[in-house]
Amino acid sequence: MQTLIIVSHPTLADSNTQRFLWESLPAEGVTWHHLESVYPDGQIDREAEQQQLLQYDRIIFQFPFYWYSSPALLKQWQDVVLTEGFAYGSEGSRLAGKEFGLVLALGVNEREYQAGGREGFTISELTRPFQAMASKCSMVYLPTLVVSKFDYLSDSKKKELLISYQQYLSKENDASLTASENWFKLQLQSLGKAGLSEADQQLVEHLLAVLEDNREHLDDLAWTLAQMEGNQLG
Repeated sequence: MQTLIIVSHPTLADSNTQRFLWESLPAEGVTWHHLESVYPDGQIDREAEQQQLLQYDRIIFQFPFYWYSSPALLKQWQDVVLTEGFAYGSEGSRLAGKEFGLVLALGVNEREYQAGGREGFTISELTRPFQAMASKCSMVYLPTLVVSKFDYLSDSKKKELLISYQQYLSKENDASLTASENWFKLQLQSLGKAGLSEADQQLVEHLLAVLEDNREHLDDLAWTLAQMEGNQLG
């Protein structure tokens, strides 16, 4: 899978959240595309952007959630790049079947985005325009990844975020346990090719063996449960 992250942030160098996410990128298969750096004059190259989109399987918009929407340059990007005849129209969309997702940075706790919370509306409600955009372009809309109050996260929560972010960028769109296990296996196998010491290589091989053993146990359990359900229905 090839993933394109379209980042919009006017003051990227001052953002601890974006710096952490950039440092958390997987080693392969992901491209970071910061609009304000590429287009400091705001003159977006439609042809270059459209050709770039065609090269990727998953497109991510990543930005701070300014006034319930994106920074201005990302909205301009949509206006310039997602044109009729390319992204939608009578002849279909050249983006059809590609996956689309949002990575949102919030300055308040995510729980405030609900009825009764300070913001009053859910993230899903406030991101309807992006959902509509994906639908119009015949793209597959992914659940949104929300990063709230990053500077207040503990080290353990940041580690969880790192894994969640890498999975969001590179794991297949499947919420099953099997898909998660397969993703972890791929990460461990790629580590095994990274010139590790003999001790670290043995550790990777041990972890892979543990995952495989657990998979067999879970398969046995799933089969047993299926048999029990069948007996009850019978």
